[in-house]
Amino acid sequence: MPTPTTQPFWEAAADGRLAVQRCGSCAMHVFYPRIACPACGSRDLTWVEASGRATLLSYVINHLPAPGFEAVGPHVIAIVRLEEGPTMMTNIVGVEPSPDHLAIDMSLQVAFEHRHGQTVPVFVSRAGTSA
Repeated sequence: MPTPTTQPFWEAAADGRLAVQRCGSCAMHVFYPRIACPACGSRDLTWVEASGRATLLSYVINHLPAPGFEAVGPHVIAIVRLEEGPTMMTNIVGVEPSPDHLAIDMSLQVAFEHRHGQTVPVFVSRAGTSA
């Protein structure tokens, strides 16, 4: 459920944009949404559109579906580093959920999926794309 702090993130996702916060004091990009910069403590955070490009840092292939996702086969839960710097937990989609098809440091691009009434950012491989 969106909160006042996270609402701009979810609104951007619904519009097909990946938004993160940027500190007006130290220029650090911040994710997850919060009220103060984790680097300098400033509350001068504004929302900016991220490039949507990321790198795969770590992943796990989950074979046990969460409640409400029983129809979803194995899926990739990942930590990615956004081009702007912050990391985020997400899913990798459009790639076979197998270590043969997932490589640490692979280039990724944001995509969006509608799930249970909410639009969420997910990531796809940039291999073979012009982006």
